[in-house]
Amino acid sequence: MFGDSSSKKPVVQDAFSANTVQNGTIIVGQIQSEGNIRIDGKLEGSLSTKGKLVVGASGRITGDVVCMNANVEGLIDGKIEVHDMLVLKQGAKIEGDIQTKKLVVEEGATFNGKISMGAKIQKAIIKNGNNDFQKQAV
Repeated sequence: MFGDSSSKKPVVQDAFSANTVQNGTIIVGQIQSEGNIRIDGKLEGSLSTKGKLVVGASGRITGDVVCMNANVEGLIDGKIEVHDMLVLKQGAKIEGDIQTKKLVVEEGATFNGKISMGAKIQKAIIKNGNNDFQKQAV
């Protein structure tokens, strides 16, 4: 009946549902999510999701971003790491370094920073007697 835990069903996230920060909303802090996120308001802080990030035309993020896929139409001021595909739509503006596997840039999108595509950048320090060498694999 009411207290019977055997009747509880697992929560299944709808593939089309997303957490949404509406236009006019400002969040200060860190966001972590397992699912998709849409930002139409402002986020002052970092964002990390295992799902897809959509930054609408009115969306603004000031902080670092890590996600699986992203469609950006607004502004991101910070580093962005996208594990699969980043789409910069017309009007998108990125102020910071981009690391992604695939990149699509529509006419009218802008970005200022370095772009790393494909394999992840790894740094290693190799010790050789009294000399240390830094090796960077791309």
